[in-house]
Amino acid sequence: MGGREVHGGDEIYSFFIEGAGKEVRLKVGPDPGGKDARTVTVVPIDNEHSLRLRDWMEGNRRKVNQLSDGQLAYVYLPDTAVGGFTNFNRYYFPQNIKQGAVIDERFNGGGWIADYIVDWLNRSLLMAAMTREGKDDYFPQVIFGPKVMLINEYAGSGGDALPWMFKRLGIGPLIGTRTWGGLIGIGGYPPLIDGGAITAPRFGLFNPQTGEFDVENKGVKPDIEVELDPALWRQGHDPQLEKGVSEALTELKKHPVPPVKRPKYPLYDWPKLRSDAAKSTAGQSQ
Repeated sequence: MGGREVHGGDEIYSFFIEGAGKEVRLKVGPDPGGKDARTVTVVPIDNEHSLRLRDWMEGNRRKVNQLSDGQLAYVYLPDTAVGGFTNFNRYYFPQNIKQGAVIDERFNGGGWIADYIVDWLNRSLLMAAMTREGKDDYFPQVIFGPKVMLINEYAGSGGDALPWMFKRLGIGPLIGTRTWGGLIGIGGYPPLIDGGAITAPRFGLFNPQTGEFDVENKGVKPDIEVELDPALWRQGHDPQLEKGVSEALTELKKHPVPPVKRPKYPLYDWPKLRSDAAKSTAGQSQ
């Protein structure tokens, strides 16, 4: 690795110290003695969190697809800021051919109030269009079937507000464990002249119908409580995710997405239409 021989007792990460962003040559192969080895050049990154998150998301998406036989979409929302909105746009709309969806907001770090997301999750079919090239298009281009949302105790702030709004609109059940319960926002404070900053609680969000603070210091309670059992996790299971798939499929079986009735192509008697139009024009001119 980088011209240095690696032995079984070496601390592997020590070879990458101060190597982030720099090319490193690795000699890899199937045999410890170097037989049939090849040399590759890689550029290490300084933090592997994004790669591990992407791997976890894609693993969940594949699992949902497998468990639902391709019927359900999976969308992960890491926050209600740039990451969450980016993920929603990137993963929700391209899966609009699915019959239902599992929306995962566990570990959601918050951000803004994601009414944009629940608005799109709650939209219904408005219009359809037939094309010359294949299947019909539907507007809006969203998932019209059942949806569930996964929550846990590590989701807070905007991650509290999102499932609260999801539940208030009646979009679907919440599955998992009670959210963190910190729905007090900050923001809008100017920076200090020395480069420092001050934050203080500024936005207290409450239920406009009841006049109560529904979430602060309480969190959002799931409709179906499911703990993330570490023993099952070590065996390759995610009980919250699997329960979400099960509930969505049950709802889909009870209330399947109704087929859209396609109209017949109209048949026009063009000679008669032209004759009627000519008579009408002649009558108006008299």
